[in-house]
Amino acid sequence: MTPADLAPAAPPSREPEDLSDGFWVFGYGSLMWNPGFRHQDRRLAELTGYARRFCLWSIHYRGTPEAPGLVLGLDGGREAGSSVSTRGVAFQVGSEDATEALAYLRKRELVSDAYREEWREIQLLCQPDNPVRAARAVTYVVDPLHTQYAGGVSLEAQAEVIAACAGPSGKNCEYLFNTMEQLRSIDVRDAELEQLEAMVRARLAA
Repeated sequence: MTPADLAPAAPPSREPEDLSDGFWVFGYGSLMWNPGFRHQDRRLAELTGYARRFCLWSIHYRGTPEAPGLVLGLDGGREAGSSVSTRGVAFQVGSEDATEALAYLRKRELVSDAYREEWREIQLLCQPDNPVRAARAVTYVVDPLHTQYAGGVSLEAQAEVIAACAGPSGKNCEYLFNTMEQLRSIDVRDAELEQLEAMVRARLAA
């Protein structure tokens, strides 16, 4: 892969949203442990139709154009559908912070338009007064047509990249370890990512 291969695709279309009542943000990777915006509530949440995977080459944060790292994306490919879901964290942004928060998210997540901004229904979980409640949330899903899409990369290859790469935001392995720590803190199990974590730690210890 060369830097020329990593040129950004055309910007995605975005659905207009009324922010007068604030909005929810669905986080499944670094947003869970480093949201970076003001919020007034944080809840366990689930999004159906997408799987959490290391399926995006990172050239801005956890890698470089010369040595891309790998970061997580919501992948709607392969076995997408109602039987697939991802659990993460939903943040509620108040109306007074909505415009600033959305601008921040777009600057952070759409740096090369490898993610698409989509407004999706999520399920807010573990509320004592209402165990499950639906809400609309902004989500950032990977664009499978973008040149940074890394769908289908084997776990072995992912582990090699994550153990070796780094970028302006730090080591690629730290991104994985921080995500796994956050998933454990909210009692979410992901067998594939747990296997990947073990493989990366073994490479670092070798």
